[in-house]
Amino acid sequence: MQRLLFGGVYGTVLGSTMAAALAKDSGVPNPGYDALWVLLAALASAAAHGYAHAIAHRTADPTTVAVSTARSVLTEWPLVVAVLPAVAALLGAQARWWGEESAIEVVLFLNTATLFGWGLSAARVAGRGWAAACRVGGVDMLLGLFIVGANTLSK
Repeated sequence: MQRLLFGGVYGTVLGSTMAAALAKDSGVPNPGYDALWVLLAALASAAAHGYAHAIAHRTADPTTVAVSTARSVLTEWPLVVAVLPAVAALLGAQARWWGEESAIEVVLFLNTATLFGWGLSAARVAGRGWAAACRVGGVDMLLGLFIVGANTLSK
């Protein structure tokens, strides 16, 4: 459950940050390229996280290094899944169903709601009541938006 939450939250923040960065891009819109960029960045992040976990747990894992590393990298799938809404919205813009700016706005709205949902569900799993879980979800959503904003301003 912990890896699912970690990957989901990290991927949601990553997808939001990348979408926000695209909104600041002054070049010619290329949503197909941007979708590929978001997906490859998520795959690279998942591989880096899995690799780091494999190294950190190497002494505790009796399997071979290659097997434990591959297994650890594959367990980072929630991070990649969490950016798929951004990829799908950008591919919709590539297909001319909507503009890239609209796709980015939708992604940021959905990911904001998703950050609230991640916080809410984690609090409920931890045994908190609905009111407390909603407060946790709201704070988690605000923290995620702060991180997205700080990353966007730094780029």
